[in-house]
Amino acid sequence: MMNTQRALVLTGYGLNCDMETQYALTVAGFEADRVHISELIDTTRGHSSVRLKDYQLLAFDGGFSWGDDHGAGVLLATRLKYKLKSDLEEFIAAGKLIIGICNGFQAMVNMGLLPGFQGHYDRREVALLANDCGNFRNDWVKMKVNPGSPCIFTTGIDFLELPVRHGEGKFYAPEGVLNQLQENNQDALCYTLPSGEKAQGQFPDNPNGSLRDIAGICDPTGRIFGLMPHPEAYHHFTQHPNWTLRKEIREREGKDLETEEGAGLKIFKNAFEYLQEKE
Repeated sequence: MMNTQRALVLTGYGLNCDMETQYALTVAGFEADRVHISELIDTTRGHSSVRLKDYQLLAFDGGFSWGDDHGAGVLLATRLKYKLKSDLEEFIAAGKLIIGICNGFQAMVNMGLLPGFQGHYDRREVALLANDCGNFRNDWVKMKVNPGSPCIFTTGIDFLELPVRHGEGKFYAPEGVLNQLQENNQDALCYTLPSGEKAQGQFPDNPNGSLRDIAGICDPTGRIFGLMPHPEAYHHFTQHPNWTLRKEIREREGKDLETEEGAGLKIFKNAFEYLQEKE
């Protein structure tokens, strides 16, 4: 009998990828709940029954929390950091999982949850800045997974193709921090050219100018992961813009589809399988 793994998906105040994230987590095996931010942090009225410790995975999903006033993810990070600091510390210490996608990733780095060097989850050491191209990017990108990364979410994945939808996705950090990330293999995902080689900053393969082509990072344990692309937006093969072409090619070759799953679903299934094995 499989153990129930519960996932908490944040919603409210401009977050708009909560339903897709909840669905992807459910398909991956989780019992996933969408929880309004206020319900999670405001217990003054005595009616909130939501407790972070009752969940095994916390998802910071995408959107435009508080309209990205004062910077993408800044107000979300501020509110959560000063209202849930001890709860988050206990959640991490218990060996649970956290994923941040797009706006969620932005909030996590503002809070200091990533990169988490030496187990410090309250130091802001990296940033996600405005795209070098000067505008919002809505496109599909190719990425290579760092095979040496401890990241739980990317286990068994070599390459990924996922959509990006952001205006502030440029990964930035001082040279020393970038070196430490790479030495620790915390640079879990990097943008690539169609050939599979690193994009070397080349636009549009690197859609935002991220230093060292970094698309996603994890903490040293691999249990906390943030990325700009949207895995929840590719949980089924029909979500890819070329799905009809791919399907036609296989049919002409006399082959059935290997799977109807989109490549992004593997990220959530990895999380579920890790927690199942951990029980």
